[in-house]
Amino acid sequence: MGCIGNILWLISGGLVSGLSWFFVGLLWCITIVGIPVGVQCFKLGGLSFMPFCRNVEYGGGAVSLIMNIIWLLFGGLELALEFCIFGILLSITIIGIPFGIQFFKLARLALFPFGAQVD
Repeated sequence: MGCIGNILWLISGGLVSGLSWFFVGLLWCITIVGIPVGVQCFKLGGLSFMPFCRNVEYGGGAVSLIMNIIWLLFGGLELALEFCIFGILLSITIIGIPFGIQFFKLARLALFPFGAQVD
Protein backbone atom coordinates (compact mmCIF):
# COMPACT_ATOMS: atom_id res chain seq x y z
CA MET A 1 0.00 0.00 0.00
CA GLY A 2 2.90 2.35 0.71
CA CYS A 3 4.25 2.77 -2.82
CA ILE A 4 0.87 2.81 -4.56
CA GLY A 5 -0.55 5.06 -1.84
CA ASN A 6 2.27 7.57 -2.28
CA ILE A 7 1.80 7.65 -6.06
CA LEU A 8 -1.93 8.20 -5.72
CA TRP A 9 -1.21 10.72 -2.95
CA LEU A 10 0.81 12.92 -5.31
CA ILE A 11 -2.08 12.97 -7.76
CA SER A 12 -4.78 13.68 -5.17
CA GLY A 13 -3.16 16.67 -3.50
CA GLY A 14 0.24 15.65 -2.18
CA LEU A 15 2.06 17.66 -4.79
CA VAL A 16 0.19 20.81 -3.75
CA SER A 17 0.83 20.20 -0.05
CA GLY A 18 4.54 19.54 -0.58
CA LEU A 19 4.93 22.65 -2.70
CA SER A 20 3.09 24.64 0.00
CA TRP A 21 5.66 23.55 2.60
CA PHE A 22 8.53 24.46 0.28
CA PHE A 23 7.01 27.86 -0.54
CA VAL A 24 6.60 28.71 3.15
CA GLY A 25 10.14 27.46 3.78
CA LEU A 26 11.48 29.79 1.09
CA LEU A 27 9.63 32.73 2.63
CA TRP A 28 11.15 31.93 6.04
CA CYS A 29 14.66 31.61 4.57
CA ILE A 30 14.57 35.19 3.26
CA THR A 31 15.62 36.40 6.70
CA ILE A 32 18.61 35.08 8.60
CA VAL A 33 16.55 34.61 11.76
CA GLY A 34 13.99 32.46 9.91
CA ILE A 35 16.45 29.97 8.40
CA PRO A 36 15.92 27.29 11.12
CA VAL A 37 12.18 27.50 10.52
CA GLY A 38 12.71 27.27 6.77
CA VAL A 39 14.88 24.17 7.16
CA GLN A 40 12.14 22.54 9.25
CA CYS A 41 9.61 23.39 6.51
CA PHE A 42 11.81 21.71 3.90
CA LYS A 43 12.02 18.55 6.03
CA LEU A 44 8.25 18.46 6.44
CA GLY A 45 7.81 19.15 2.74
CA GLY A 46 9.68 15.91 2.05
CA LEU A 47 7.28 14.10 4.38
CA SER A 48 4.37 15.75 2.64
CA PHE A 49 5.39 14.28 -0.71
CA MET A 50 5.40 10.69 0.66
CA PRO A 51 3.41 10.38 3.92
CA PHE A 52 2.30 6.74 3.72
CA CYS A 53 4.16 4.25 5.94
CA ARG A 54 5.74 7.10 7.93
CA ASN A 55 4.88 8.08 11.50
CA VAL A 56 5.28 11.33 13.39
CA GLU A 57 6.16 11.38 17.09
CA TYR A 58 5.78 14.57 19.09
CA GLY A 59 8.09 15.70 21.86
CA GLY A 60 10.35 18.64 22.56
CA GLY A 61 10.91 21.12 25.32
CA ALA A 62 10.70 24.81 26.04
CA VAL A 63 12.50 25.90 22.88
CA SER A 64 10.12 23.82 20.76
CA LEU A 65 7.15 25.41 22.52
CA ILE A 66 8.42 28.93 21.86
CA MET A 67 9.17 28.13 18.22
CA ASN A 68 5.73 26.54 17.77
CA ILE A 69 4.06 29.70 19.12
CA ILE A 70 6.07 31.90 16.73
CA TRP A 71 5.29 29.45 13.92
CA LEU A 72 1.54 29.62 14.61
CA LEU A 73 1.57 33.38 14.36
CA PHE A 74 3.55 33.55 11.12
CA GLY A 75 2.44 30.74 8.84
CA GLY A 76 1.26 27.67 10.68
CA LEU A 77 -2.44 28.47 10.82
CA GLU A 78 -2.68 29.04 7.07
CA LEU A 79 -1.03 25.71 6.25
CA ALA A 80 -3.13 23.85 8.82
CA LEU A 81 -6.31 25.39 7.41
CA GLU A 82 -5.29 24.39 3.87
CA PHE A 83 -4.63 20.79 4.95
CA CYS A 84 -7.90 20.59 6.92
CA ILE A 85 -9.90 21.77 3.90
CA PHE A 86 -8.20 19.19 1.66
CA GLY A 87 -8.76 16.51 4.32
CA ILE A 88 -12.47 17.29 4.60
CA LEU A 89 -12.93 17.33 0.82
CA LEU A 90 -11.15 14.00 0.37
CA SER A 91 -12.98 12.37 3.29
CA ILE A 92 -16.35 12.87 1.61
CA THR A 93 -15.85 9.72 -0.46
CA ILE A 94 -14.90 6.30 0.87
CA ILE A 95 -11.96 6.04 -1.53
CA GLY A 96 -10.55 9.38 -0.38
CA ILE A 97 -10.63 8.64 3.37
CA PRO A 98 -7.01 7.35 3.58
CA PHE A 99 -5.84 10.50 1.82
CA GLY A 100 -7.97 12.66 4.09
CA ILE A 101 -6.38 11.01 7.12
CA GLN A 102 -2.94 11.88 5.76
CA PHE A 103 -4.00 15.49 5.28
CA PHE A 104 -5.24 15.63 8.88
CA LYS A 105 -1.87 14.23 10.01
CA LEU A 106 -0.16 17.02 8.06
CA ALA A 107 -2.56 19.61 9.52
CA ARG A 108 -1.55 18.64 13.05
CA LEU A 109 2.07 18.78 11.97
CA ALA A 110 1.49 22.22 10.45
CA LEU A 111 0.27 23.45 13.83
CA PHE A 112 3.17 22.03 15.87
CA PRO A 113 6.17 21.25 13.63
CA PHE A 114 8.92 21.81 16.19
CA GLY A 115 9.74 18.89 18.43
CA ALA A 116 8.23 16.44 15.92
CA GLN A 117 10.26 13.43 14.83
CA VAL A 118 9.44 11.71 11.54
CA ASP A 119 10.05 7.93 11.38
